[in-house]
Amino acid sequence: MSRHTFVGPAGVSVAIGWDRPLETFYVQVSRPDPEDPGERDTFVWKGLAPGELPTAAAAIAIATPHAALPTDLGTTLETDRLKTLGSSDGPAQAAMKRQRFDRDL
Repeated sequence: MSRHTFVGPAGVSVAIGWDRPLETFYVQVSRPDPEDPGERDTFVWKGLAPGELPTAAAAIAIATPHAALPTDLGTTLETDRLKTLGSSDGPAQAAMKRQRFDRDL
């Protein structure tokens, strides 16, 4: 899993990366929680389902309105994905995927 964090206006934080077990890019956008000092309110969270964001461009499109992102972020994210091609699921990840598959039948 990769994670790159960027700061936006008014304390907004954008996390974007690649989740190999879910085979998806993801985006989390949060801001300071006005009702709970010291905590954060996540108001955008995409890439939770397998394959939900299949391309770096899809994730970047969601993140772009919330922070200034580097122009080479797409290349960085694709490199993150490519580095995981030789990886496979561990026993716990495989068991969870089987459980999800069995539940969906």
